[in-house]
Amino acid sequence: MLLPQPFPSTNNPAAPELSALLASPLRQAPLPTNTGWLNFILNEGSAPEYIHPYLIQSKDGALSISYPPRVVEANFIYQAFIPDLTMSSRNSANALHNTCRASSHFKQQLHQAQANLAVNEDFKGVVRVALLTSEGDAERVLDKFSSAYPVQGHADLCVPFQVKYEWKKVGWGGLLMLSLPMHRDMMSSPSLDCIESSVVYRSMDGDMYAVAGDSWTLNEMPISVGWYSSKGISDQYCQEAIMSALIKDVAALPKISTDSSYFYGKALARAARLALIAEEVGALDLLRPIRDFLADSMTPWMEGSLTANALLYDEKWGGLTTQNGSVNPGADFGFGVYNDHHYHLGYFCYAGAVLTKLDPTWGCTYKAHLYTIVEDFMTSHHHHVERPKHTGNWLSQGPFHHRHTKAARSKALFPRFRNFDFWVLHSWAGGLTEFADGRNQESTSEAVNAYYSAALLGLAFGDSHLMNTGLTLSALEIRAARALWHVPSDSTLYEQGFVTTQRIVGVLWANKRDTGLWFAPSEWRECRLGIQLLPILPITEVLFQDIKYVQELVQWALPALSRDGVGQGWKGFVYALQAMYAPEEALHNVLSLSEHDDGNSLSNLLWWIYTRWSW
Repeated sequence: MLLPQPFPSTNNPAAPELSALLASPLRQAPLPTNTGWLNFILNEGSAPEYIHPYLIQSKDGALSISYPPRVVEANFIYQAFIPDLTMSSRNSANALHNTCRASSHFKQQLHQAQANLAVNEDFKGVVRVALLTSEGDAERVLDKFSSAYPVQGHADLCVPFQVKYEWKKVGWGGLLMLSLPMHRDMMSSPSLDCIESSVVYRSMDGDMYAVAGDSWTLNEMPISVGWYSSKGISDQYCQEAIMSALIKDVAALPKISTDSSYFYGKALARAARLALIAEEVGALDLLRPIRDFLADSMTPWMEGSLTANALLYDEKWGGLTTQNGSVNPGADFGFGVYNDHHYHLGYFCYAGAVLTKLDPTWGCTYKAHLYTIVEDFMTSHHHHVERPKHTGNWLSQGPFHHRHTKAARSKALFPRFRNFDFWVLHSWAGGLTEFADGRNQESTSEAVNAYYSAALLGLAFGDSHLMNTGLTLSALEIRAARALWHVPSDSTLYEQGFVTTQRIVGVLWANKRDTGLWFAPSEWRECRLGIQLLPILPITEVLFQDIKYVQELVQWALPALSRDGVGQGWKGFVYALQAMYAPEEALHNVLSLSEHDDGNSLSNLLWWIYTRWSW
């Protein structure tokens, strides 16, 4: 069911105009803003995109394809674009010349011959080219499947913790597609017999093997994470220590002074954590002041009465923006150009879920707002859906009731799964900006937080579909984080020149692995660990379930804490992971801190350490 969209509308001048490179039927909202092919429609559409296993560039009327060599340094890995094959069209007075040419360094043989075509009329058809990367059986397999090719693909999440890929094909015979290691790790159908391991290509995300089949079914391990820790806190001393910290943290809850959607959201979620910790340790008398703080702080965003900033609906692209972000592309970390939506809105979603749990009347009043927030980054709708006439308790009975009624809608206002990429099985944070290395994501833990928070919102409203979708995406994001961002010492995904000196990726790009952060150099290891850990939640133990790796990561990061000027908040994240294998030492270190990250608190760190204690 699609709820009414309750926020005021804007044409979002900070965002680029819809590209003329899009076919006219496609130039209408809602449109994808974080997808893996955006370079094809941003600016001149000439920056390469990484379509596994090739880099593809459309420029000056030509299509160039590169099977890119990898460049490996201690602090980064990237793939270099060298046009191995270029196909171009040239109009002349009497003929259209279609040429395919291969560069001089294309060392392995092309599966199909290079062609120079001169025809008297436009060529309309399909040219299929494949690179032979190995001797042996690969050429026979490619020939066998050469007559069928895909023209459309769809990823379905109808069953919890399952992704089903279905491709529409043209031609005859079986369909051969390439798979990534994460696909094969989860693949239940087709069977392993359908993996053609003689056809193998290297890629940024691991070796790709060919798989025969029109559809795949991937099954993820279910996770069951709710409001509280999995083990609980039974020790009375631990409970009392947490209660003591809670009393101070709740008494010191400040009026949120920032107008940044990101930092405001973090402050909301920090307070919401205090409420759930209080429930878990039985400090129920602290719930009322936290509830009042959350209601006082969140309601202005729902009703547009904050004055310094506001949430608006962008009619141009089809999504939420902030008032500040809609007029300044750099404001709110680029929120107006669709950067980091799942990060910011994930925090709002978490706080909204907790406040709805504490105060169902508030949740009922602002349900349309909360669902609109989660829909922006995680709507699963892909058809126009008529909204029933009976609204029940969906609508606010507050001062904006008339606006809700007027905004009732009959079609989806947001693209399907804005941030999550169902091919690489993780999210992209980078939005409507052309990047040489494609989309990017820095904080995978904040992406996990977004989907986990959506699941909690579903739990608060008794919406099993929302809860299951959120937990499924959380599990997939965690799998990708562990496979691609986490770098254990025995990693075989990345080369030894990188693995020897690194334990975690900073910014992960479609075509690059970078150890630097948007806000810190690669030497600031505590920041890199922290940005891939925060916020600390019950689901954090699933993200960092490999204790051997956690120990390697902490040992790698600890020497950085002796550097002058290291923030106390970042130290707290290193000590939090230390608690997974040395809780007493971590407790000593945490108690020595003079302050905490603006999304964290002493109560939350003690809760985390003491819920590790029994392990």
